[in-house]
Amino acid sequence: MSKLRIYGIAKSRAFRTLWMAKEAGIDYEQVPVGFDEQGTRSAWFAAINPNKAIPAIQDGELTLWESLAINLYLAKRYGAALYPRTVEDEARVWQWTLWAATEVEPHVIQVLYHRFMLPSEQRSPAAAEEAITRLAAPLAVLDGALAADPYLVGRQFTVADLNLAGVLYVAYANKFAVPDRANVMAWLERCFERPAAKEARKLREAA
Repeated sequence: MSKLRIYGIAKSRAFRTLWMAKEAGIDYEQVPVGFDEQGTRSAWFAAINPNKAIPAIQDGELTLWESLAINLYLAKRYGAALYPRTVEDEARVWQWTLWAATEVEPHVIQVLYHRFMLPSEQRSPAAAEEAITRLAAPLAVLDGALAADPYLVGRQFTVADLNLAGVLYVAYANKFAVPDRANVMAWLERCFERPAAKEARKLREAA
């Protein structure tokens, strides 16, 4: 099988997939696609991901996009220790991954846009604060889930932790919302202090 290709720059959602590749010990090639005319807006990349978003991967004959789905695939195919063995725990991994996408990431993205990404004249401090307020309820749910166990699916780090921690990375790195929840913050520290996470963070923080 040909080497896994990861399309995207580390300072994007591709960070999650780079982290996964390192956790699973996958030999990969990173193709540094950025947010420009030569990258996500190009015709050649649209043939890989018609959504014109990163990351995307090619693994043999498979082309796949959406970072959280990519990570579920990579964990199941290559990361035996990262993917649960029972159907019940597999369902919990899916639960937390879908929850990350629907209940957490939209609010994190709003803060990111209105504090960092948009031109200053387009930023709305009120919109950022509202998003942080809306994060309170899901983070309370997460904090409660982490009260008894160190990780989302029991006592072992899995792709569920990687996916959700990856979604929360911006909040963790910029110290908004998550420091208010002790269990969440301790869990994020455990996740991001893993050797593979440190390697991926170096890639992202150097970009």
